[in-house]
Amino acid sequence: MPVPRIPRRREPLQDIAVPGRKRVVLAAPRGYCAGVDRAVIAVEKALERYGAPVYVRKQIVHNIHVVTELEQAGAIFVEEVDEVPEGAHVVFSAHGVSPAVVQGAADRNLQAIDATCPLVTKVHREAVRFARDDFEILLVGHEGHEEVEGTAGEAPDHVTVVNSPEEADTVEVRDPSRVVWLSQTTLSVDETMETVRRLRERFPQLQDPPSDDICYATQNRQVAIKKVAKDADLVIVVGSANSSNSVRLVEVALEYGAKAAYRIDYADEIEQAWLEGVETVGVTSGASVPEVLVQEVLRDLALAGYGDVEEVRTAEEDLMFSLPKELRTPLKGERDPRALGGRTRA
Repeated sequence: MPVPRIPRRREPLQDIAVPGRKRVVLAAPRGYCAGVDRAVIAVEKALERYGAPVYVRKQIVHNIHVVTELEQAGAIFVEEVDEVPEGAHVVFSAHGVSPAVVQGAADRNLQAIDATCPLVTKVHREAVRFARDDFEILLVGHEGHEEVEGTAGEAPDHVTVVNSPEEADTVEVRDPSRVVWLSQTTLSVDETMETVRRLRERFPQLQDPPSDDICYATQNRQVAIKKVAKDADLVIVVGSANSSNSVRLVEVALEYGAKAAYRIDYADEIEQAWLEGVETVGVTSGASVPEVLVQEVLRDLALAGYGDVEEVRTAEEDLMFSLPKELRTPLKGERDPRALGGRTRA
């Protein structure tokens, strides 16, 4: 696994005068979604229950800070299950795994805990059902992303990945009358709909999934940053480079009016030059980002004179998912108060 970056020290940001009033517009919802919360707590509770080490296939969620903290608590992240000692506990990440990975874990007698987001599991079940009915599945997503690999692995002979609207213009299918689209849950809503529009132009009988595959949290964070971006001279998105939904937030901010937008892992990555002439800074975070990282950004921006913070909320989120069945009840037998995977969030 990649070595996590340790935040570097830098000189505090300077409070330099600008023509107007300095302020921060803070997007909400932001940060942890229910699926991420569930997955992170699953690793924490597995460590509490079984002791270190607990192995995790891939990054449990795509955030360098979360992975680093869990490593310090005793989690060991591996690329594949064949790196896990036989009989050990292994957690599957929130992005999901293919049946081949599940079988590989069983072959090594691993004690597997599946922390796949239930919304991803829903897409997996859709893929299985459409493949059983002999549909060709056009999976809108990014080839190589863990979620796409897991979904495609459910029906490899029936799935073709469509990476972009441009690929929709060239993809070929066996039978245009029996084709359906599914999508990676963390994509840009706008780009996904453009891809589907182009697919439908070529394949008028293209069927839709039974429900929207784009994650509610992805949609909510994109809607919020659209509202923030139109008034922002600068947008800062907290999130890691391998977080698809965080990267999309930067793109959406620029598309909807932000004069500049940058993605950072930590507050210390904010550059003084970004703030030159900036009156309004928009701030948000991807769905795998703990709120503590956003608060560090706000503290640094306050040093630069951006202490006036206005939150713009476009939706309320109260969804929680049950933890994997192995972790819902403590060893002593009493009900665990975190069995739903929830914790306080902004």
